[in-house]
Amino acid sequence: MLLENKTAIVYGGSGAVGGAVARAYAREGAHVVLAARNRTPLEAVAGDIRAAGGKAEVTLVDARDPASIEAHLNDVSARLGPVKVMFNSVVWDDVQGMHMSEMGYDAVMMPVIGGMRTWFHTGTIVARHMAEHGGGVIVGITANVGRVTMANVGGFGIACAAVENFLRQLGQEVGKQGVRVCWVRSPGSPDAPGVRDAWQQHADATGKTFEELSAEWGSGVPLGRVTALAQVADAATLLSSDLAAGMTATFANATGGALID
Repeated sequence: MLLENKTAIVYGGSGAVGGAVARAYAREGAHVVLAARNRTPLEAVAGDIRAAGGKAEVTLVDARDPASIEAHLNDVSARLGPVKVMFNSVVWDDVQGMHMSEMGYDAVMMPVIGGMRTWFHTGTIVARHMAEHGGGVIVGITANVGRVTMANVGGFGIACAAVENFLRQLGQEVGKQGVRVCWVRSPGSPDAPGVRDAWQQHADATGKTFEELSAEWGSGVPLGRVTALAQVADAATLLSSDLAAGMTATFANATGGALID
């Protein structure tokens, strides 16, 4: 198993992406610590993991609050040993489906500020912890709009670009301390509820049905399909494992070829 006996924290573990990655981590032998602000959806993910024979526990953490992150990390480390893997998929609260001039400054900047706030605190605090305990891997997720522009995505693409640059710099700064920093670049998987909602907003804005938009976007990809959520989670798991030991300050392109890099 790729992550056998490793302690892994998944911030945003109650969401579709975080839950999928947590399930993949557990499948590969990690003891998964699911972290978010609401217990009920976390318990649902933990229940799925335990039912499949994996190890998971639920903890309440506010990823916007460094004191909450520090206290949680110290507690987890004292009970389960040093954290070796971290995945962050905390929601950025982006608004899509209209032009930036229509939604206004606050709505455009919301995901930029929110994404950078949670990433700065979780990234720097966890990197320091890992450096003090023999290293580890920090993994995130962004989307192809961080690299190419698209109308009607508001500040989401800007936030992706900002987070990617932050992760590159973090990887440069902590690499010699044994900490790797990577991320998965996703096309936005339509089987994730939040992504489906965003796609529906785009469909409405262009006068198409969700099915028409999905077929259109899938047909323009070299693989002829948009990457499913489970495959995005597998890419994150690979980056989190020793199979990717030579990778840091970089990403796995899981866009199915939608973005040629």
